[in-house]
Amino acid sequence: MSEHSCDVLILGGGMVGLSVAHQLLERDITTDITILDKEPELGLHSSGRNSGVLHAGLYYKPGSLKAKVCVEGARRLRSWVEERGLPLNPCGKVIVPPRAELDAQLDVLAERGRENGAEVELWDANQLREKIPEARTASGRALWSPNTAVVKPLSVVRRLRQDLADQGVKMYQSQHDFKARPTQQQLILSDGSALSYGYLFNCTGLQADRVARSFGMGNQYNLLPFKGLYWQLKDNCPFQPRTNLYPVPDLSVPFLGVHFTPSADETPVVSIGPTATLAFGRENYRGLKAIEPGMAAANIAVLARQYLTNRGGFRRYVHEQAVLALPPLLVRAAQELIPAVKPEHIELSQKVGIRSQLFNRTTERLEDDFLCLNGPCSTHVLNAISPAFTASFALADLIVDQALPQLNL
Repeated sequence: MSEHSCDVLILGGGMVGLSVAHQLLERDITTDITILDKEPELGLHSSGRNSGVLHAGLYYKPGSLKAKVCVEGARRLRSWVEERGLPLNPCGKVIVPPRAELDAQLDVLAERGRENGAEVELWDANQLREKIPEARTASGRALWSPNTAVVKPLSVVRRLRQDLADQGVKMYQSQHDFKARPTQQQLILSDGSALSYGYLFNCTGLQADRVARSFGMGNQYNLLPFKGLYWQLKDNCPFQPRTNLYPVPDLSVPFLGVHFTPSADETPVVSIGPTATLAFGRENYRGLKAIEPGMAAANIAVLARQYLTNRGGFRRYVHEQAVLALPPLLVRAAQELIPAVKPEHIELSQKVGIRSQLFNRTTERLEDDFLCLNGPCSTHVLNAISPAFTASFALADLIVDQALPQLNL
């Protein structure tokens, strides 16, 4: 059996895992870093399948971890992208109320944004028409976020991987399985080789709760996967909005509703979505592929209880968002933002992702903030939900800071 060792072992080569490695190097904590990923290429799951929007920090409760890292993280990642000449669309974002009774939420979002350090402006209908002539506001007002931008997620992941490799970070890919030996600070890989570490970061995203349990951590948590399908405007559609257009969200549920997002390409494709319907597997992107029947049945039972008790306004999510995978209902939701949208204007996009949520069986609630648990010589990032991609460098600092007392490097 061959043996390898490193100061820090990072499980998961998505944006969070790569950013943890980046910050360990930036802060001169260690250069002896190994990243282990189960796929032959990085970015095949959440990090490479998200919308690419760099969020400005409007939605998150002041004082939450999300609020603390979003604005600073977006600024740092945007600067990093610009320095490397990667695709970036500095298009901003407009938020509109699709119903008049939601107008007051614009003030809530504006106040949250300002408290979190974001730049925001309240607009009237004329200002909205100047930016997106086809857009509709039910109340005559809108909220403008000038610092929201869009990047190409896969290009970011691939360039960050290359930067880290150039600095000596080792990458072990296609590692589908391992056996954890936490007391020995060691993994046994599928080929029988041993990998010893001084400290371990579990940044495995869609598999993070399962990996944590193999280290004896986080037994009360289970990930619930929701499928995020996207549609897009056809090339011959007579309108092609060039900025993000979002509805006022229901802040009591974890999803923002169907929205329009231009890509970071020079000739942007305008995406519509994503949906948030229950997925039947953590990697169930299409059809019957990667279905996990036992997990799906357990998750349906969890969601049924959430619906019956209406915890966190869950019934509203079911009534308004869970059904949006059906094209007529998606078109209706899109028409609340741009009334001129017709079924013949849209087509199904190849882009699809899994929007994970973490369920706490003890409290019977979804966790609505980042969650990291420290174990023996390890940190487990269990809930790297949006805006984790946006906040990645600042979030990585938070993760590293939490681990510092145990690092001893």
